[in-house]
Amino acid sequence: MTQDAPDGLQRLWTPYRMAYITGERDSDRHREVGCPFCAMREARDGDLVVHRGESVFAVLNLHPYNPGHLMVLPYRHVGDLEELSDAESAELSAVTTAAVRTLRSVSAPDAFNIGLNLGSAAGGSLSAHLHQHVVPRWVGDANFITVIGGTKTLPQLLEDTSDLLAKAWSQ
Repeated sequence: MTQDAPDGLQRLWTPYRMAYITGERDSDRHREVGCPFCAMREARDGDLVVHRGESVFAVLNLHPYNPGHLMVLPYRHVGDLEELSDAESAELSAVTTAAVRTLRSVSAPDAFNIGLNLGSAAGGSLSAHLHQHVVPRWVGDANFITVIGGTKTLPQLLEDTSDLLAKAWSQ
């Protein structure tokens, strides 16, 4: 086979996944702080943070299920829903609603999965800092490669998604 001849393989380019494969999931500043979400609250805008409220913020998931997979979380490090103040709880709900509205305007998903995993037994891998997932869904977004190959293909880089959502959020 020559270098110019196609080999018939379709290539899926997802360069940001290399950090997950090599174990570089957390930056040094996240390790220093201990909680990656607490480190993210200090991140500069554009560093996956797409919206900042008074007591909560919205950030792109570093390892998304789909493009636009956001998390809405309080600045305060709390693990249980009942630990939120009334104001934090209300803002968590309001920012989640705004996330849905923004994602609809930017990428027109067919549906959403929205939820909290409260505690490690519920599937919360970072359960010490409460966070609500907002996952846009499209008909057919889970295909054979996800089911059989254990691989998720994403058509957009996180930085591009972050820029798009941050710009649309304020409109």
